[in-house]
Amino acid sequence: MGQKTLPDAIRNWLRAAFAQFPRQFCIDFWGQEQLWVGLTVSESDLPLILSIRHPGVIRALFLSQDPLVLTEAYLHDCFDFEGRIEDAIVLGQHLASVSVGRGQDLRAWLQALRLPRLPLALQMAQPWQWSRSHSRDRDRAVVQHHYDVGEAFYQLWLDPKMVYSCAYFEHPQVSLQQAQEAKLDLICRKLKLSPGESLLDIGCGWGTLLRWAIAHYGVKGYGITLSQDQLTFNQRCIAAEGLEDRLQVELRDYRDLPQEAMFDKIVSVGMIEHVGLKNYPVYFQRILSALKPGGLFLNHGITASDEWNGSSIGERFINRYIFPDGDLIQLSTTLVEMEKVGWEIVDVDGWRPHYARTLRCWEANLTQAFEQASELIGHKRVQLWRLYLLGSAIGFEENQMGLYQIVARRKADLTWNLPHIRSGWLCKTLGP
Repeated sequence: MGQKTLPDAIRNWLRAAFAQFPRQFCIDFWGQEQLWVGLTVSESDLPLILSIRHPGVIRALFLSQDPLVLTEAYLHDCFDFEGRIEDAIVLGQHLASVSVGRGQDLRAWLQALRLPRLPLALQMAQPWQWSRSHSRDRDRAVVQHHYDVGEAFYQLWLDPKMVYSCAYFEHPQVSLQQAQEAKLDLICRKLKLSPGESLLDIGCGWGTLLRWAIAHYGVKGYGITLSQDQLTFNQRCIAAEGLEDRLQVELRDYRDLPQEAMFDKIVSVGMIEHVGLKNYPVYFQRILSALKPGGLFLNHGITASDEWNGSSIGERFINRYIFPDGDLIQLSTTLVEMEKVGWEIVDVDGWRPHYARTLRCWEANLTQAFEQASELIGHKRVQLWRLYLLGSAIGFEENQMGLYQIVARRKADLTWNLPHIRSGWLCKTLGP
């Protein structure tokens, strides 16, 4: 490797950069030197220790000014960390706010330039990355990249019904499973489902909501997904539960929905994040065209508290390693886009604290099943998923993101056929 100790100017820069960081942590430089920086000892059981195993990591950080260098180095065994993963997330956010360019300290930058290069091959782009953003082919590829990790992996940390969206915690003692069941039922009640009605689920996932609505509200279900793994899972469930005459799931893009009013009610849970703002008009128009007069549409999705542009460390981490092409849009923009194509907004319900708790439950489950998950996808990828889940929880807790359920109906439906007070919405229609 050649490099023995850390150059003085870089050491001084690191001390200054983290002088006001609220938690003390240790940086180990390729086994030759340790540097403690920060204000106080961490409250965690183990102090946070960053192990930089190659000088090229420092060189790349200074030259690229991109903290995601640490993620690439981690995947290539040139960087590691010990301690609470939440401390690592906070540290990454701090590093993203610190400039490491030439304008800050020319001597440190020049010393970094003289360090050995990282012995890493260039990251290979996925084939879909060359296609147009939010095209049909690319949307299908990125959905499968995220959801087709493997059914067994998701089963380790989701609830038994495999619900991969925000749960609804009615009181602090509710379990994740109970909160997910409460969410499923609340959606059905908001949609005023009745026996014999047809329900379309756009981005139906593993089909849990549809099967719940069929079992408890007597509807006929139709689901679409872009995930081959989820389609296969749904087909198994339909056969096992004898639902062939009541539930149909297809591999279909929302843009390819029939352009005729076929469904009494339509729901979309955790799907709008895949759409992209430029496609909002066609997304909301396709749904509007598929809904029968007098019907209802419920859209459940993550929003951005401030306008996102894809440049933050959190956005880029998720986009590169976990959830490609995820677009979070402000609630106000979403409502305007819905109204433009002919929707009347009749209810908006904020769930931000619920998603923070859901994500922490998922991360705790994944941590508990760490060894089994590592056997399926490798321990480094499991750690990236833990960073994703816990970092997202922090994002909701700090109001960087929101989660809203929007209920809407056709603006052309002039006759009001809904309860006049909000409490009336939540009463269950008599089931089968």
